[in-house]
Amino acid sequence: MFQVRISDHPVKSMGDYADVLICLNKEAYDRNVGELRHGGVLMYDPSDFTPEPGDYITYAVPFNEIARKEVQLFQTKNMVMLGAICGLFGPPLEAIIQVVQSKLSRSRKANATLMEKNLLALDVAKKYVTEKVTKSDPYLLGPVEKADRVVLNGNQAIVAGALAAQCRYFAGYPITPASDIMEGLAKELPQVGGTFLQAEDEIAALASVLGASYGGMRAMTATSGPGFSLMTELIGLSSMAELPAVIVDAQRAGPSTGMPTKMEQSDLSFALHAGHGDTPRIVIAPSNVANCYELIIQAFEMAERYQMPVLFLSDQSLTARVESVDSQVFKTPELHERLQYNSQHEANGSNGHHNGHSTEQILVGAGAEEHEYTRYAYSATGISPMSTPGTGSPAYVATGLEHDEAGHPNYEPEDHTAMMKKRFRKLATAAAEMPKPERYGDADATIGVIGWGSTEGTIQEAVDRARAKGLKVAALHPTILSPLPDETIQDFISSVKKVIVPENNYSGQLANLLGAKYGLQAIRVNKYGGIPFTAAEILRAIEEVY
Repeated sequence: MFQVRISDHPVKSMGDYADVLICLNKEAYDRNVGELRHGGVLMYDPSDFTPEPGDYITYAVPFNEIARKEVQLFQTKNMVMLGAICGLFGPPLEAIIQVVQSKLSRSRKANATLMEKNLLALDVAKKYVTEKVTKSDPYLLGPVEKADRVVLNGNQAIVAGALAAQCRYFAGYPITPASDIMEGLAKELPQVGGTFLQAEDEIAALASVLGASYGGMRAMTATSGPGFSLMTELIGLSSMAELPAVIVDAQRAGPSTGMPTKMEQSDLSFALHAGHGDTPRIVIAPSNVANCYELIIQAFEMAERYQMPVLFLSDQSLTARVESVDSQVFKTPELHERLQYNSQHEANGSNGHHNGHSTEQILVGAGAEEHEYTRYAYSATGISPMSTPGTGSPAYVATGLEHDEAGHPNYEPEDHTAMMKKRFRKLATAAAEMPKPERYGDADATIGVIGWGSTEGTIQEAVDRARAKGLKVAALHPTILSPLPDETIQDFISSVKKVIVPENNYSGQLANLLGAKYGLQAIRVNKYGGIPFTAAEILRAIEEVY
């Protein structure tokens, strides 16, 4: 099933019910007629089935007959449907023709006859409904101003953002729903001098990414829950060896193999805590397709700046969701290099240089010989200069063993204590430097809604509807989930009487986190059937507790 929501202004969610349902066969009718709005339109092929009487308008269009007899190519049945849509609801046929011509002109399998048949299907179907169907519905798309927009899905936005962030190494293993990222970068990276590796498994993929990072490259991998589980030990190595890495987890319904083609937000707790020992990591979650582009760039910036793994939590709904995005979103970003070792600075007490950030000041430490490169030198921010072995910079051992400032294995209690504090100072530095989420809705709200990930647009639409009814409601949607913006969240919680936390998981993982950190007794709204929330469902929860 394909679901499309059209508006002359940006839409925030997939909508509640279908205004128009087009069924190419009886199975599509049986499965989806319950999603049709009262008074909506049902378009169907009378040769396939006769719909039950209901509170909807019916248009019988012989898709099969037009494709077989008029066009003489049954595979154009989908084009017949599009032509009928243009004839009944007003999208300009010229725009559809341009899309078809663009698509088929790039296809190696297409030829002039196939192009001709597809265009004929559009034209014949539009003429049929114009002449033989009496329109009795209120739905008609009017003209809109042309805008410079890009149509893409979440995975494509991640690929575009990774390339814009100067990612030049990707290693991965195919897994739904993250495979499109791997396939996209497999095509694009060689064209910009990058490297792509399909590893034998997810463990090898992340190990390879860490090796590339050690060699000075911006590197990433992408997986889903089962593969993410396999990467756990390497996440610990990234944290201990302080090697930047970006890891995309396109969440799907679990556990185990679960439902690969259904969405869920059930990896948050695992992303926050996966691994043995205390391992600092940054966890971020995009909220829409444009945000996938923007946040994956920030993920690389954070990984390079704070020298730790950054876990990027998208989900199946967001990976496959296609949106029309303002082209201005895709402007060239300002990037910053990682803090690099500079031998000239070591003698005067500084700790390297970093394009866009102040030089880190070394704290007094022990364990390294005089004039030895101290890769893990203590600093006020926890950030130490990185050399790039093989480029004239000093080499060092990036080890998973506990170590001193020079990287030598060291098991002394004092050293382990100091190194743990150093690694977590980076997380504290990140918390102080990261942007804070903005409140959405009423400043004097009675009800607050806190969400994360792909629920943002749906929550905002529910808040808009509630406010239109006179309810005082506000929402907060942090995209950075570790480290959390403590002050912002605490201020939001204290400003409202009740907080609702909608999540697409069974256990209420964000609600659990907010309860543990802030003592919040949230009203949990959980949906875990593999389908995203609708705005109506969240609005209902708001009204019930108001």
